[in-house]
This record gives sequence, structure tokens and C-alpha cells, in this order.
Amino acid sequence: MSPRPLQIAFITSEMAPLMKTGGLADVSAALPRALARLGHKVTVFLPRYARIPFPPGDFAGSVHVPVDASPRSAGYYRRTLEDGLEVVFIEHPPFFDRPHPYGPSSNEEYGDNRLRFAFLARAALEYLRSRGQRPDVFHGHDWQAGLVPVYLKSFYWDDPALHRSPSVFTIHNLAYQGTFGGDTLDVLGLPWHFASGEALGHNGGISYMKGGIQFSEMVTTVSPQYAREIQGTEMGYGLDGTLRGRGGDLVGILNGVDYGEWDPRHDTYIAAPYSADDLSGKKKCKRDLLAAMGLPEAPSLPIVGIISRLVAQKGFDIVVDSWYDLLQRPIRMVVLGTGEPRLEQGLRSLAARAPDRFALRLEYDEALAHKIEAGSDVFLMPSRFEPCGLTQMYSLRYGTPPVVRATGGLYDTVEPWDPSTGRGTGFRFDNPDGTGLMWALDQALSAMKDRAAWKRLVRNGMEKDFSWDRSAEAYVAVYRQAMEKV
Repeated sequence: MSPRPLQIAFITSEMAPLMKTGGLADVSAALPRALARLGHKVTVFLPRYARIPFPPGDFAGSVHVPVDASPRSAGYYRRTLEDGLEVVFIEHPPFFDRPHPYGPSSNEEYGDNRLRFAFLARAALEYLRSRGQRPDVFHGHDWQAGLVPVYLKSFYWDDPALHRSPSVFTIHNLAYQGTFGGDTLDVLGLPWHFASGEALGHNGGISYMKGGIQFSEMVTTVSPQYAREIQGTEMGYGLDGTLRGRGGDLVGILNGVDYGEWDPRHDTYIAAPYSADDLSGKKKCKRDLLAAMGLPEAPSLPIVGIISRLVAQKGFDIVVDSWYDLLQRPIRMVVLGTGEPRLEQGLRSLAARAPDRFALRLEYDEALAHKIEAGSDVFLMPSRFEPCGLTQMYSLRYGTPPVVRATGGLYDTVEPWDPSTGRGTGFRFDNPDGTGLMWALDQALSAMKDRAAWKRLVRNGMEKDFSWDRSAEAYVAVYRQAMEKV
């Protein structure tokens, strides 16, 4: 007899395409759908931000949300998407009727974020409680949903509706911890002893990320290698001891790829379809990319593609500092993204030095992202750390071998090319510096000279399967482990 399907409450601050700043949004869109394909029932809880048209769905009532001393209520709007996935939008204009989810810019946060995301967590719980619905498991994502397990243990453990509800907490990026002032517990009405290092206390403040780690039944992160890295001091950001303490309940599950969205065989954004069996369309995609970026077709040089947030975490200070060496290589480079002003300016300077070989778009353009994946010859991800990464997996499917730093999900998904055996899918380097970067890029440029071997490398990557169905099955196993713990 097969196990019964699960009821899963999925609390997230982003969901593509409704609101996206990074990979969390892609996960929040794809994982629930993959779980639904396996027969499970998933309800996604998401704030109704200003850019999400009002009303976002059918009105499903409102309830009081006791998040702080002020009287606050949430309105709920329920929408069933075309594939049957249910999304419940949490409406509270003072908190969420803003154009950006976390702050007015990538380097600035809203001053009331501790209340905004405490409200998200508690409003999701109150929605289910008011309806007498008890999911089999709650799944919270990153610090913005870190209080879900905390609230379940502190306020709802003996609640008639939500009693003994298990939770799973996923770390997408440990560097962002949601740490707020020591008075946060008083503001939220949480027990004073939660300020201890065994609970939410962290660096003299209160960390929502730590709360999610400490109070959930199971903790996951987005690649096996990242699960190992965050238990060490370099990548642990002060929470490595906490994570080592939860090591028996910590599981790394690689994010998947939505091949319905990212596959050159049926991608409507690119100039021509192609596959591992017929790569001819990739040449047309390369010409189309050059035209889109304003670069000349001749001379014929390899294209290095970049799609990323342009921040030090992603290693783009290494790229900027390597400008002289890059100019000496017979390459063209196309860059799409936004980020830190210094790095944006450094890339502008590089493009100004060689405008016929380096092109830059300081924005995010979905269509252009697909064109870069399809039209580039290699894809560059020099990240200092990368919990999972998705674009390297897109690149593999698009026959664009990645050049990556050996960290996190990049280590797990990119196998170094070995010309003697014909095995491998890309190129990795260890040290996060210009020497390592240029060594790996030179390896790629050298490999291109053997056309037959390069075609083998390209096909190796295109045949890899990083589908969400595989990852979803791993999450279901974790959900059932969490259920056994309560």
C-alpha cells in the first residue's frame, strides 16, 4: 500500500513570476508544482505586493493576526493556477503594498522588516487555524519564514486546529539571516527565554534564520555540498555551531530545473530550437545574441555569457579585477544583471575599453537571459559561494558549458571535463581569484580547439537531468521524517 498524499503549507516571500529577486522565487514556483505532480496537495502562502495586481484572486476572508501590540488583520485572496496549484495571497497594505519585497534597493532594507515577515508567518498560520485546517507539514523558506516553526512551537503546539504540526525549514542563502534588535521578542510577544543562544539569540540580536533552524523538525538546504559548507566556520556566518548541532536533521537537496521553461528544444525566446542530437540551431542563436547586444559577427570569437546579480558573493569583483587578462583573451563577453555600484562601474569600464567585444546590460530581461544561455559558447559563474545556483544547470541544458568556482551547488552539478576519457560537463576552479578564473577559462578555450571533443562535452551537459521531480521526491521523504518526529 503506497503512502497517502500529503497536505503541505508552503510559506515564502517570493514566487516567480509574481515576485522575483533570486532563486527562491524559482524554487517557490517549481517545487510546489512538482509536488503536485506526485499527487500531493500544496498551498503556497505569499504576500500580495504592490506589483501583484489587486485583487490577486477570490476573496477568502480576513482574520485578526496578533503579531504585535497593534490591532492588525490580514485579508486573504485565493487563486488556483492553471496547473491546479493553489496560492493564498496575504493582503496587508501597510506592510506589503510596496514595489519591492525587502527594501527600496538591493543594498537597503525596510526598517520594519521584522514586523512585515513576522506577519507573513503568523498570517499563514492564522488562515489555516481559522478554517480548522491542519496540514501534514509546514515548509518555510529562508529567514522571511523563519518564525513559522517558532510560532508553531510557542503559540500553536496545543492549539485544537494546528496541534503538534511539524515543520521543515529550508536555507536558500545563509548569508541573509534576518537579525534584528534584542527588543524583537518583546515586540512580538515571544517568550523572553527565546533570546538565549539555544533559541533565537545571535550576535546580540534575534535571528529569524536561527529560529527556523532551531525550531523546525527538519532543516534542508539547496545542495549537498552547501549543507557541508555551512557547518564550517568560513561559510557558516556564525551559525555553523547551530547547524552542526542539527547535523543529523540537516539534508542537502539540489534544486531542480523547470525544463518546461528552460529547454532549447521548445524555447520561444531564442532564434532557433536545437537539441543534443541537432546542434545546428545554436549557430543562429549566437548570431541573434550578437545582434541583440550590438556586437559584430566578425571576427568569430567565443562568447562568454554572464547572467547574475553583480555582487562580490557572485565573484564579479574577480572579473572586474581581471580586466587586463580578459582583454588579452580571444573572447567576447556579454553580461546581464544589476548589483553593487563599484562592480557595475568596473564592467562598464571593461566594455568601454573594448566595445566590439564586451557588452553590458544593467537590468534583468527574461528574453535576453534565454538568448544568452542559447547563444553563448561558455557560461561564467565565479561565485565565492553559491548555495545551489540554477543558471549553471540551465547552461548545461543549452549546450553552454559552465566555467564555475568549485563551491556549493556548482561543485555538485558541474563535472570537470577530462579530454582523455570524454567525461565531464564543464570547468571548475578552486581559488576565488583571478589566477583560478583565468586558468579555468583558458582550459575552456583550449578545449574548444578540438571540435569533436567539444561537441562531446556539450552533449554530456545537455543529457544531464536536473528535473524537479527528482528533487520533489527527496523533499517528500524529508516531510515524512518531520512528521515522524512529533
